[in-house]
Amino acid sequence: MQKPNLAIGLLLFLGISQSINCQSDTTKGKTVNILIETTKGNIELELFQSDAPRTVANFTGLAEQGYYNGIIFHRISKGFVIQGGDSTGTGRGGKSIYGKEFEDELNPATPSFKEGYKRGTVAMANRGPNTNTSQFFIILNDASWLPKNYTIFGKVVKGMDVVDSIAAVEIIPQMGDTDGKPKVDIVMKKVTVQKEAGK
Repeated sequence: MQKPNLAIGLLLFLGISQSINCQSDTTKGKTVNILIETTKGNIELELFQSDAPRTVANFTGLAEQGYYNGIIFHRISKGFVIQGGDSTGTGRGGKSIYGKEFEDELNPATPSFKEGYKRGTVAMANRGPNTNTSQFFIILNDASWLPKNYTIFGKVVKGMDVVDSIAAVEIIPQMGDTDGKPKVDIVMKKVTVQKEAGK
């Protein structure tokens, strides 16, 4: 079975959009949980603030501003990932709290980097080095073959069955028979910074 080509598909987007002149401090010294309410059910994430502080600050900052509310999962690659975070729904959009694309956080010393792309991993989509904005993906099955070019910033702690149900929907093939956009929109109705607990 041919492995999906992340460089071609996962990460076609332009990542510059309107500037937001503030950075969330929600994640400073905290363990951060996120609740994603979707049209298929709820997904809870734990974010790795210590491993990827700028990425977590970006995700939580966008969530607090309501950016993700109403955005679809625009891509499903069967057996590989579901991807969302683009307000245009095309895979070519996105924005960050920094007002521009921001750098990868790929530190080989961090636990998440060492662990790699396991089932339930949440990582940033990009179109090349240091081009992160708001798009992210969730890994469906362990992907040890995947190059460590995509910042890992969290994991699913509850609702992986919901992730699987999203991954199972019919798609409009775009990059092969098993990779494309859902025929029926799967919407992130609301993304909330659910709780913070001091470490």
